[in-house]
Amino acid sequence: MTQTIETGAAPAAFTPFADEAAVETIGGLSLENGAASIAIHGSLDLTRDRAGLERARRLKAVAETIVAALEAADLPDEAPQTASNTRKVENPFA
Repeated sequence: MTQTIETGAAPAAFTPFADEAAVETIGGLSLENGAASIAIHGSLDLTRDRAGLERARRLKAVAETIVAALEAADLPDEAPQTASNTRKVENPFA
């Protein structure tokens, strides 16, 4: 589920940590949902106009839902590191 938010668009609910597929995009900033973490990539220009205000409000709303989800959870001091599903291979061009 990918959601792009621009001025005038009615945003759907972003449910933090609910799945491994949802991506919310605000301008050039992407928030990738995950069960254990939310990855944030890109950049966002908050211009001094109505469009910038709308992007700032949307960013604030998404951040508030993430904070609320974290505050409602019984959190450890630090999340356990998960095993990587990558493996080292020899360089076939060497």
